[in-house]
Amino acid sequence: MNIPIVDEHRSLAAEAPRRWSARDIEALFELPFNDLVFRAQEVHRSHFDPNEVQLSTLLSIKTGGCPEDCGYCPQSARFDTGVASEDVLPVEQVLAAARAAREKGATRFCMGAAWRGPKQRDLECVLEMIRAVRSLGMETCATLGMLKDGQAEQLEAAGLDYYNHNLDTAPDFYGAIVHTREQQERLDTLGRVRAAGLHVCCGGIVGMGESRAQRAGLIAQLANLEPYPESVPINHLVAVPGTPLADTPALDPLEFVRTIACARITMPRARVRLSAGRSEMSEAVQALCFLAGANSIFYGEKLLTTGNPAAEADARLLAKLGLKRAPVSA
Repeated sequence: MNIPIVDEHRSLAAEAPRRWSARDIEALFELPFNDLVFRAQEVHRSHFDPNEVQLSTLLSIKTGGCPEDCGYCPQSARFDTGVASEDVLPVEQVLAAARAAREKGATRFCMGAAWRGPKQRDLECVLEMIRAVRSLGMETCATLGMLKDGQAEQLEAAGLDYYNHNLDTAPDFYGAIVHTREQQERLDTLGRVRAAGLHVCCGGIVGMGESRAQRAGLIAQLANLEPYPESVPINHLVAVPGTPLADTPALDPLEFVRTIACARITMPRARVRLSAGRSEMSEAVQALCFLAGANSIFYGEKLLTTGNPAAEADARLLAKLGLKRAPVSA
């Protein structure tokens, strides 16, 4: 069987855009579960090797002390979550972590900093990290907050492959979660990232108390970006004590699988990544997510400040499912 393989570094701009309304995506959510997953699997197989999973490792290069008030985030200085504000890590420490991630099988190394946005002196340190990690033959990704004019171009010149900046949730629910910025500011940063020629990593968080219609609204907003993101992390809320969302009831696991399937159908060439919250998912739920079109995971014991399955446990699960590591994109 010949399986067409996506070139992740090919621009999606050449694709004929399809506009998805939130109602269109609600209709997908409402399909019988088997029909929805079957449709997602058909789309997945038409663009990817169905048994390949891209492995990314995420490192917090600057932890805590963020001035924003995102209700889900333990790194906000406004919440008492036990996360202390720390200085930026030395380049040597970041490079050592990247080497260790590569040895365990990761092909992409993501660096996250708890800033509203980087000052120029902060950016200089990150540029050095990007150059160092890129020298290992790994793909690079950074999430540094909102970017000013000219900063995305500096990141691109240093060799950055992807910039992560999530939309978090649907436009009509955003104000219930974040009060220190508008969602449009996030869209403005994504515009700067695209204009600089960087690839976009952009997704959201589900299980924050939003309705199914609002989950559909988030997927519609992502799918209608022109072009849609090359990488789409779907996070399940980790309800951290001390944050405003600490007591949010857990989302039904099958609703999370449905969200993955809807992302796959509407963004067929994107890497759809299982991100935060995986440590609370059973192997069976994760397997259903892969069946529904997820083909990327964060690989390593920690995601910024929250837990993640151990690399050894992930290796066992992938082996059990017959899944193999995707190579670094050409």
